[in-house]
Amino acid sequence: MSTADGWVRYWRDGDRPVEAMHAHFFDHVYPPHSHHSYSFGITDAGAQSFHCRGGIHTSGAGMVMAFNPDEVHDGWSAADLGYRYRIVHIGPSVVSDMISDATEGRTGALPLFPHPVLTDRVLTDALARLRAALVGSTNPLVRDERLTAAVTAMTRRGASGTASPVRARTPADRARRQAAHRAREVLDEAFWEPMTAERLAAAAGCSRFALYRAFRAEFGLAPSDYQRQLRLRHARALLRSGAAPADAASATGFADQAHFSRWFQRVYGITPGAFRRA
Repeated sequence: MSTADGWVRYWRDGDRPVEAMHAHFFDHVYPPHSHHSYSFGITDAGAQSFHCRGGIHTSGAGMVMAFNPDEVHDGWSAADLGYRYRIVHIGPSVVSDMISDATEGRTGALPLFPHPVLTDRVLTDALARLRAALVGSTNPLVRDERLTAAVTAMTRRGASGTASPVRARTPADRARRQAAHRAREVLDEAFWEPMTAERLAAAAGCSRFALYRAFRAEFGLAPSDYQRQLRLRHARALLRSGAAPADAASATGFADQAHFSRWFQRVYGITPGAFRRA
């Protein structure tokens, strides 16, 4: 949505309390308000200032803002050209579930973020990858992986107080390999289907977080990357047999032909149509 003061794009998950926004404001001033969720934002350009916890804080390009649930803050532009930022709102229940999963049930205590503004490239990258997945990916496995990575990164690097930093237990080598291979068997058999992290972890016999670590350690890829690789390989086989790119995309689980074409060219350096003609 575009206004005289800039533009806003908003996304909302239909199944859990997770939302994302991308906006560019010039003169817009937020009144004092709070969110029921954790709110993590990245300032992309310009700068924004806000009152929070009795002080004034400024977030410039590349910085991360961290607001706890029900924490009152306002906001206004601190630069002549306004500010552009991306923000994700994550419900406390989702954060608690992610922490409980990562610690295998040892704690589900909610974290407290003591600093409203953080300068940490790891957090910036994790949040940027999460927002891109929420808005641009239809693969539930990708969204869950990015959400887990962002929550655990924020908790490890920015939280204190009510929750200890997340330290996941690493399964023994044999158990880790077995879990990774069980998950791979599921992906091999149903690579074209939408795959949830819960289904994959149940098949592997471990938590979602432990599975991500084990799978990457064993195969060098995240489960979602492996699934996409399988889809591309099968799509290549269909193209070789004469299938149209649109049919190959549909048969292998891609969201649409454009999504398929982007990944095909990114991985193989050639468009599906050119590959088929060759």
